[in-house]
Amino acid sequence: MKVLLINLCIRRDTSKKIYPVGLGYVASAIYTAGYSLDIVDVDIHRYSDEELEGVLRKKDFDVVGFGCIVTGYKVVKNLCSMIKRINKNAIIIVGNSVAASIPQLLLSKTEADIAVIGEGDVTIVDLLKCIERKKPLDEVEGIYFKSNNKIIANKPRPPIANLDTIPLPKWDLFETDVYVRESKNFVSEPYPIPKKEIKVFPVNTARGCVYKCTFCYHVFRENRYRWRSPSSVIKEIKELKKLYGINYINFWDELTFFAKKQAEELIDKIIEEDLDIYWTASCRADLFKEDNLELVKKIKKSGCVGLGYSLESANEDILKSMNKFIKTEDFLRQKKILDKAGIVTWTSLVFGYPEETEETIRETMGFCYENNIYPSVGYLLPQPGSPMYQYIIDKRLIADEEEYLLSMGDRQDLRLNLTNVPSERFKFLIREYLGKINKKLGFNIPEDKLIKVGHCKAAPKASDAG
Repeated sequence: MKVLLINLCIRRDTSKKIYPVGLGYVASAIYTAGYSLDIVDVDIHRYSDEELEGVLRKKDFDVVGFGCIVTGYKVVKNLCSMIKRINKNAIIIVGNSVAASIPQLLLSKTEADIAVIGEGDVTIVDLLKCIERKKPLDEVEGIYFKSNNKIIANKPRPPIANLDTIPLPKWDLFETDVYVRESKNFVSEPYPIPKKEIKVFPVNTARGCVYKCTFCYHVFRENRYRWRSPSSVIKEIKELKKLYGINYINFWDELTFFAKKQAEELIDKIIEEDLDIYWTASCRADLFKEDNLELVKKIKKSGCVGLGYSLESANEDILKSMNKFIKTEDFLRQKKILDKAGIVTWTSLVFGYPEETEETIRETMGFCYENNIYPSVGYLLPQPGSPMYQYIIDKRLIADEEEYLLSMGDRQDLRLNLTNVPSERFKFLIREYLGKINKKLGFNIPEDKLIKVGHCKAAPKASDAG
């Protein structure tokens, strides 16, 4: 049985090319299980639809697997149709949040055959064995599938309890040398060494998040947060250094650090092993306090360039609606202590909750202006599986679910305005305030790139800006 995996690209206009960590684990599991595996990497080659169809017509396959976030639903739907035109007997397996958040709609509205829910590492091998042996799919945990014009939902698969038991990805199944060569294009400023010398690679240290923000959906939302041991993470970094000369690690997680003890254990191991790397990660917005300066200095010593953590809004009522358990003073306290240690901070904002007004926009942007923060800004984009998606369904704010999904895209575009602020006024205010922050910090971002800046801009210390 011949298996084909496709690495999709839903933003063909960006220069960023990032190794597909999730698909990498799935590909490695398929390869290790002994199946004939072929991979078409659209993200590397940026094939047009016509070029992709030409490539696929030259392939021989029985099963095709791919996945992406739910905002790529349109891409998935079109690809399913293309595959069936080429090989009507091919079995199409779809994963990631486009499958996990809308399995019923995905299978009823597209030509996909099977939706994998949650982790695919073990599920994909069980599934391929069933297909190969022509056994009933009812036996496979963690999938939805079509059968006799019905959609069957199987028993959920328990999450992998110990992430250390998952083998490291077999990176060379993909054109990893190309990813490494292009990797410098997704490094956020400031650059700790000349940009041309940077070789960055994403490493997954954890699965899930301890929070359940009402605007967010990810495939581990219903599972407990799990993280790898420092020894497991260090082993992977050493392999990447040896094989590809990696000198910069992007810890590629929803949440890398949720507790100081957890963070310190990894930091101590990085220092102990003298890895000589730079790295970035995500953390809780209220993780570090004034008495943690020595720990934060040690984090800097280990090679940390910056930490990302989200403000989302400076308005207390909106933060409550988001289910964010932070206050602006928590956020600011952490920024100040990281500033002292020389660690850059990056943050994101979500505008567009029903409570949003011109005053709350001014409040949030004013907070960023006063504290020298150039935020990554996005508009609320309710995602299936999240409370805010249920809100727009209950309020009948969308007439047709699939039509809404087909219109989804980047969060930097206002697609559904839930506020009472007129859309054009709403967008003008965001651009206006970003322009003021841009001018104050001297970033010289072109006006048409203020919201789609391309990569995170460093928030300097107060003493470094006017």
